[in-house]
Amino acid sequence: MAALISCRLLNNTNFIFSSIKDIRLKNVLHRFCYSTTNTTDDSKRIEISLPDNKTMSISTGKYARFADGCAVVNSGNTDVLVTAVSKNFASNSQKSFTPLIVDYRQKAAAAGHIPTNFLRRELGPSEHEILTSRLIDRSVRPLFPSGYNYETQIICNMLSIDGINDPDILAINGASAALALSDIPWNGPVGAVRVGFIDNEIVYNPTRRELQGSILNLIVTATKNSNVVMLEGFADNIFDQDLRKAIKSGVSKCQGIISSIEDLRKTHGKEKRVEERIEENYDELYDSVKSLAELKLREVFTDTRHDKMSRDNAVNIVRQQTLESMKKSFENLDLTLVVEIFAKITRDSFRDLIFENNVRCDGRQLEDIRNINCEVDLYKVLHGSALFQRGQTQVFCTVTLDSLESAMKMDTISTMTSGVKQKNFFLHYEFPPFATKETGKTGIGRREMGHGALAERALRPVIPHDYPFTIRLTSEVFESNGSSSMASVCGGSMALMDAGVPIQSSVAGVAIGLVTKYNESKTEIEDYRILTDILGIEDYMGDMDFKIAGTKNGFTALQADIKIPGLPLKIVMEALTQAAKAKTIIRVKMHEAISESRRVPKDNMPVTQILEVPVHQRGKLLGIAGGNLKKIYFDTGVQVNPQDETHYTLFAPNQTAMNEADVIIRGILEHEREPTLEFGGIYTAKIVEIRESGVMLKLFDSMSPTLLHNSQLDVRFIRHPSALGYEIGQEIQVKYFGRDPVSGEMRLSRKVLLPASAVVRTIS
Repeated sequence: MAALISCRLLNNTNFIFSSIKDIRLKNVLHRFCYSTTNTTDDSKRIEISLPDNKTMSISTGKYARFADGCAVVNSGNTDVLVTAVSKNFASNSQKSFTPLIVDYRQKAAAAGHIPTNFLRRELGPSEHEILTSRLIDRSVRPLFPSGYNYETQIICNMLSIDGINDPDILAINGASAALALSDIPWNGPVGAVRVGFIDNEIVYNPTRRELQGSILNLIVTATKNSNVVMLEGFADNIFDQDLRKAIKSGVSKCQGIISSIEDLRKTHGKEKRVEERIEENYDELYDSVKSLAELKLREVFTDTRHDKMSRDNAVNIVRQQTLESMKKSFENLDLTLVVEIFAKITRDSFRDLIFENNVRCDGRQLEDIRNINCEVDLYKVLHGSALFQRGQTQVFCTVTLDSLESAMKMDTISTMTSGVKQKNFFLHYEFPPFATKETGKTGIGRREMGHGALAERALRPVIPHDYPFTIRLTSEVFESNGSSSMASVCGGSMALMDAGVPIQSSVAGVAIGLVTKYNESKTEIEDYRILTDILGIEDYMGDMDFKIAGTKNGFTALQADIKIPGLPLKIVMEALTQAAKAKTIIRVKMHEAISESRRVPKDNMPVTQILEVPVHQRGKLLGIAGGNLKKIYFDTGVQVNPQDETHYTLFAPNQTAMNEADVIIRGILEHEREPTLEFGGIYTAKIVEIRESGVMLKLFDSMSPTLLHNSQLDVRFIRHPSALGYEIGQEIQVKYFGRDPVSGEMRLSRKVLLPASAVVRTIS
């Protein structure tokens, strides 16, 4: 019956919908029509061909049919299920912010594993899952219509992971397909590809093994008109021309994915919902707020004497005055709507002034960089430290060096997808509330993880691969007025040099901003201004936050947060040009404080050395249950870790501790030093124990007993030493043939000293 009703509803959709004026009811009926007719298997699958004989497929209609949109994306044996669900009533929150949540979760079962925690189940999201969720969010958020205010959730569920094909690219394309297929208003689809650069050749969607040989790991998300929506990647100091080529080719390869999703949407997509109409008195309120606030706001934004706090306070005063005036002029005033209108007028006034004067609110020209101040070696106890101040953004960075045993161990699923089992360099980013004169909880959220990961990726390419220490770099933001992540790159680079880490080159980062005159009806940019080294307000009011880091010769990391539905490649290339100029200027300022890694280590620097121990002395070094190693650690703080059968790595917090440990170790190994035995020499040994397999002999009192096996006691076959009448304390002569290279045991023989027997018989 429900299916019959729904069919009739669908056949008369235009008539029914035109007679319903309640938009919420219209949307509910619209959902009912589609959900009740989609109870049978009406799945559809499309194949997408990629270069290098790689394929990707997108299917829909089989799983999760209650969701507004669902897609399963496959590559190799990796499959990702992505769903999109949106509420059909508007949120009470401000319309200036799209209430979108993206949850990307990697399931252990998808890789054929069981979680190793106590509960044996997936717990909170890992850092990799959070970073991938942010990646998907930034790829789809810009294409929601202006003022979209419906709570929306995208969930990416791993069905299977083969450890070869990365699921993050599949998840972005799956989110695009799910939104395009749904009835959720969205101006997509988008396509996403990963671009690698191997042996001067571009590789698309490289496998995990291919990525290990690539100097570039770049994710590009683009729209059907070849506009860039999102960029994120890191590189091993890639040249400017190669990076530009990779971005352009990545945008081109996205077009095939987009057209395939469009084809799927035409056959299986739902009709988009009707959005709620704007309030009837919106224009009247807008004009009133504009007349009250615009001139005052323009005065605030042209007063270059303001800093971050005074400018924010001045805008708040104008807002409060405007609200008070509006309360007197209108009855039953919707204060939430007035605040939203004020925010729009504030944004428009701020942006218009940049177009009119080509001067920013702090008096800088478009390409000017704020004043920079750098300091290093702030506290003697620290292995490395640096303070980087750019305008009102202040970051304090510290470097701590520890043994390789302190490397960060990766979980099983992250190892499968990234190919990295452990990291001996990692960066932790902290953004306490006092950095922006606020109160609140301290801790690590999604934003902190994202900024820290970006700064870590920017610095990782210059860290030596064979560095004998684990490096923990911390970045604490003490003041923030824009681009604290790039300030972390600059401060972190100086702190590494202060710690004496032999990095290949200093690394500088800068954030490039953008303001545009965007024509929503034509979906094109009519005019724009690119801003170098943006303030916090320029990030908030602008259309782009393009973070770019690199060395003198190339780029190491980039991340583009774009707030409009795509940027032409022309603007992206211009932003790269301005970033290249800016990082050169910033590196010059950094070099005034420190230009290369310390050659003379500090007194408190940790040291490491390799200790070679003969196999037969391993037990003496270790002691009972490793007691000697524990004693060395507790007495001196020196860690002794096995490297292979005969070599141990010693890690000491400083040279003094290493010297103390050397004395202890020499005392252990050289106490009652064993005499040197001559290969082939004949020695008199004393029997100290009789065993079923042979006799235990001591060649010298200072030596440990060693076994002379029954097979080496006599030329005849011996089942037990008692057959020869041996007793404890008896002395016999043996010949020495060196030590076993594996066990370290002495190789002795008595039978080679006996006259050969023509007949060998068993003695029992």
